[in-house]
Amino acid sequence: MIYTFLVLLAVICFIPFLMMLVNATRSNEEILTGFQLLPGTSLVENYQTMMNYINIWAGFKNSLIISVLVTVLSGYFSALTAYGFAFYTFKGKNFLFVFMLIMMMVPGQLGLIGFYELSKNLGILDTFIPLIVPAIASPFVVFFLRQYIQTTLHPSLIEASRIDGASEFKIFHTVAIPIMMPAIATMSIFTFIGSWNNYIVPLVVLFSPEKYTLPVLMGFLKGSQVAQNLGSMYLGIAISVVPIMVAFLFLSKYIVNSISAGSIKE
Repeated sequence: MIYTFLVLLAVICFIPFLMMLVNATRSNEEILTGFQLLPGTSLVENYQTMMNYINIWAGFKNSLIISVLVTVLSGYFSALTAYGFAFYTFKGKNFLFVFMLIMMMVPGQLGLIGFYELSKNLGILDTFIPLIVPAIASPFVVFFLRQYIQTTLHPSLIEASRIDGASEFKIFHTVAIPIMMPAIATMSIFTFIGSWNNYIVPLVVLFSPEKYTLPVLMGFLKGSQVAQNLGSMYLGIAISVVPIMVAFLFLSKYIVNSISAGSIKE
């Protein structure tokens, strides 16, 4: 009964994605008549209509570059910061950690005007720098990784590595990183999805159409004549969610590992 319920739940969760993929191949008139399981024959027409207004693959490339860089850099430097908070003692450590927790509670939209002015003074507007560099410092990722590593990495392993003559960075790369990988992979999923779906910041700091990210292009698509063609809209949405589904497919197993870590003791 449990497996039957889980299969039924999985089918229910998959139905919206199936509707999206099927409607991407149907004409506007067919979509308005109701949902069907069989795909239509208007995929090429919908694609051509969409490409007449936006270059979705340019936005796809820009979003992919930004999201991958943010995910990799945020994972590494957040792990480095979390390791420092967990196993080093330095002046102002508690104050800095509390300050970081407070920053988690402040909505990013509150500092958008100041962020724009800062980017303008630095001369980095209309570049990918404002979208990549600030996103590397993620308070929530640091907090999550710090709590994770404190429950999975025993200080005796670090002391043993120091006795063997390993440098601090070598200890971090060879001892801490492998143990933290499940948590890093878990946070990488949410970081990638958050960066991929980021709309407001690229809309504010990017001005050149060839540098627009996919969410910005999809926003423009909704305000154009393409919005009257529901098949083209579904096709654009389908293309935009594929990387998220792929990332979750390959990294989702680490979520279970990170949740169960520390629950079993030998």
